[in-house]
Amino acid sequence: MSTETARPISTNSAKRRGQAIAGGVAGVAVIAVLVGVFIAVQGGDGEKLPVAAAPASVEATPEAAAPTETAPAEPAAPTPAQVETPAALSKEPDVKGGEGKLTKLGVTALVPGTGPAVQKGQTITANYKLVSYRTGQVIDSSWSRGEPFSTPIGVGQVIKGWDEGIPGQKVGSRVQLDVPAALAYGEQQGDLRFVVDILAAQ
Repeated sequence: MSTETARPISTNSAKRRGQAIAGGVAGVAVIAVLVGVFIAVQGGDGEKLPVAAAPASVEATPEAAAPTETAPAEPAAPTPAQVETPAALSKEPDVKGGEGKLTKLGVTALVPGTGPAVQKGQTITANYKLVSYRTGQVIDSSWSRGEPFSTPIGVGQVIKGWDEGIPGQKVGSRVQLDVPAALAYGEQQGDLRFVVDILAAQ
């Protein structure tokens, strides 16, 4: 009888011991997982990983918004090199047609400029008047629009007559360009005469 009662006691005791060990192992496993998560969050080397926390608010002040010398917001556009406009360039030119058929580009300085010579690749600002070389009829004019025209020169942005005739001319000049159709818009427009006032170059 004492033997029979001893068996269940030792069986229950072993069962409890097994449960305690299993619980301990499970507890250790949970702690190991938590430690691993903590280390991962800390970055492993003590540095915190980036989180989506909102940054501390900074009041927007004029001083904070204004660009400084050490950190400009955007580079400023270059200012065109200008010269004092001669009185002759302050009035719209009266442009007449020519005679015959043009076979090559003609460049005539009507008012010599005193500024720097225009270089290929620069952007010029100019007033111009365009007429048909044969009839003298006005085709286009920046004067009628009330504002000068700006364009890169010598780089294929305008007709060849301008790309070949303007570089080398000085800022402040009034230049007459007699442009054959092949260096302008083709035979449909024919030969052309431009009078160009070079106001600035950069």
